[in-house]
Amino acid sequence: MAIKFSNTFLLRKLHQLTGIVPLGMFYFVHIYKNSTALNGAEAFNKHVADIHGMPYLLLIEIFGIFVPLLFHSVYGVLISAEAKPNVLGYRYGRNWFYMFQRATGIFLFVFLLFHILNFRFGLIPGLNMIPVAGNADKAFGIVAGEFKITWVLIVYFFGLVATAWHLAYGLFLFAVDWGIVIGEKAQKITMYASLAFALFLSVVGINAAMGFVKPCGFMPKALCEEPKKIGPSPTTKF
Repeated sequence: MAIKFSNTFLLRKLHQLTGIVPLGMFYFVHIYKNSTALNGAEAFNKHVADIHGMPYLLLIEIFGIFVPLLFHSVYGVLISAEAKPNVLGYRYGRNWFYMFQRATGIFLFVFLLFHILNFRFGLIPGLNMIPVAGNADKAFGIVAGEFKITWVLIVYFFGLVATAWHLAYGLFLFAVDWGIVIGEKAQKITMYASLAFALFLSVVGINAAMGFVKPCGFMPKALCEEPKKIGPSPTTKF
């Protein structure tokens, strides 16, 4: 009898944990870093340089990001292949959400591979071919140059929305599966909260991406300008 990966208790729990703990935390740090682009190239490049200056950065990337991401992605694709969507037979909201979770997972597998090869390693032919890693002083210009290409910007918009949904609804599934949220009413409230969270993350992520296209993204420019330093008042002479 063939083993169903989706029924393997330990692997399923590890899949959930890797999606919430290391990758979820990395996503929030990533969104924060990208949001600094709203204040211009100097602010963004400084934050990139600070990250590049972290001790043991390579080990953090390998064991804190790449290994969990590889496991989460590959296992997610495997269980998605085993899934049997029934949205046409049972048109309940959760059936659609189940399908969206699997669909976004497959899309994100391809998107994150593109993202890492493009900005981390500069290995996508026809694009910038200059990695952000090791070029902190040029980081803003590299990303901004890519986002001038319409199709690249659109792909990243879809990637940001898909990531926001996958993470937010994944938090809901995690809370239910681990017995944190019990009862129909509590689960319903938590589900609505996760949908609102997905919308919030989508808006923040897209606006951060737009910070590479125009100052402050979609927000008024005055909201993103750093406050000017106020020096001592000149002494009044009589």
